[in-house]
Amino acid sequence: MVSQYGIKLAAYLISSSYGDFCSKVCECLLSRGTLTLAQIIRFTELSRENVINCLRVLIHQNCVQAFSIQQEVAFGEAPKIVTQYMALFDNTIHKMRFPKFMQIVSEELGKDCLGIFEGLLQHGRLSLNQIIDRNMQTPDNSDVHAVRESFSRLLNARFVERCPAPEPFLAPPEEETPAKKRGRWTSLDLWDLIGLAPILHIAEAPKTIEQRALATASPMESIRFLMEIDTLRGTSEEKGMESHDIATLEEKWKQDFSDAELSSSGKKKEILWRVNFEEFVRRLRHKACIEYVRIRLSDQAGIVLSAILELTRSSETRLKTDKSASMSINDIYDEVIKKDGGLGMDLERVRASLVQLGCQIPTTGIDETYSIDLKNIIELAQNEEVESVVLKRYGREAYRIFRLLSKSGRLLETDKISDTTFVEKKDTLKILYKLWKDGYLHMEKVSVNGPKQTLFLLWEVDKESLWVRVLDEMYHAALNLRLRITYEQDQEKEILQLPTEKLVGELEKRYKRLRKVRIILESSLMNLDDALMLFHDF
Repeated sequence: MVSQYGIKLAAYLISSSYGDFCSKVCECLLSRGTLTLAQIIRFTELSRENVINCLRVLIHQNCVQAFSIQQEVAFGEAPKIVTQYMALFDNTIHKMRFPKFMQIVSEELGKDCLGIFEGLLQHGRLSLNQIIDRNMQTPDNSDVHAVRESFSRLLNARFVERCPAPEPFLAPPEEETPAKKRGRWTSLDLWDLIGLAPILHIAEAPKTIEQRALATASPMESIRFLMEIDTLRGTSEEKGMESHDIATLEEKWKQDFSDAELSSSGKKKEILWRVNFEEFVRRLRHKACIEYVRIRLSDQAGIVLSAILELTRSSETRLKTDKSASMSINDIYDEVIKKDGGLGMDLERVRASLVQLGCQIPTTGIDETYSIDLKNIIELAQNEEVESVVLKRYGREAYRIFRLLSKSGRLLETDKISDTTFVEKKDTLKILYKLWKDGYLHMEKVSVNGPKQTLFLLWEVDKESLWVRVLDEMYHAALNLRLRITYEQDQEKEILQLPTEKLVGELEKRYKRLRKVRIILESSLMNLDDALMLFHDF
């Protein structure tokens, strides 16, 4: 469930880009959950035409996903198929991270790829022909082959992916055939082979209808980053491929695609592409881990972690991977010496850095492999972020108390806290009550019966609920910053419309002030977004 200020921030981002009607529809879906068209019309009180147009815009901008389900009807009646719509909160919030995504593309692939990428960010979904047409309209346009080559590089880097199905049908769970259930092997299927599946079924949480819809809509991994055959044919002709090689590729391609993607003539329908947000979040997650290690441990540990993540990135199947894949010491060393600052490191320094990262050196050198606990690095970074908030709001003594409780991970009595942190008991109790009142601590009262009944107050940090609270506060702060940026621009609207040569005297001072304020506010927003991703996306 999305928090209160998370919904408000998402609605504001939609309003800024696509208008108030789209914002109203998006806020309705985020607040109330998955709805039908009739329900959206009723709750938003907009006309049917306006709601349909808003849904088209939001779907095209990857902020809403439609899916169909079979509605239950009375006995004897024909089954009724109903289309439902759900808001994609993460994709909506990613809109304020577009500058970060563009910087990654620019640094890794260059200006030509960045132009195509900007078009996908702006329009949401485009076919390759639309991308080519858009490029031809720019002053410094490239030829068709150059555009295809740049687009291919974006696909190879997994920065762009095939769009999901526009409206997948979800069959009732009880009607799924055994063949469909076994379409993809899972870890549970493997345990079933040795008779342990009944035990593991207890731990497997059932999927929500929204999760099922997203999974059904997603293209198969084998075609997710695969360019259509017409483009492959054009590229292969340039490279001088034989006709029988092209025919082999075409046959394989036809086997990979579903019937829904083929027209009656057997030709491929035009494919729409969009930005693969998952890949950018993965890279930003890796960057955050490397930066944390570099600051808290050492530059060399950061280099080693960067090398490991570079080697294992392609093998990550989930975004929030707990541990990196295991890599041999020789592979790690070969990658380390390619990094800036890594050329002077030898194997012993690499091993020392791996120990700093929490790895155990194998007792035998037969199979010397290492894996990094990324989840632990993220948790340490989250702890420090909240501790810094406590320090700024409540002072150093409160910071020591909170840090003690956070690290202990269990209930502690007031006297124990006072003795350990060297804070007077009277002040300790006052600070604890203040933190508890503001939702940073959990308190339990324990009564001990004896000659005289004694009441003990026990305190702990409930990280699960606290992280939700902190995240909502960050959404609130991000919304306020966005509103302040808009306010400052509206106040000086006439100055922004003036040509540069007319900005003299007092007008020049006002322009420079606005520019300085915008830089401060936008940099603050970018830093705040780093913390937002730490708690929500990483």
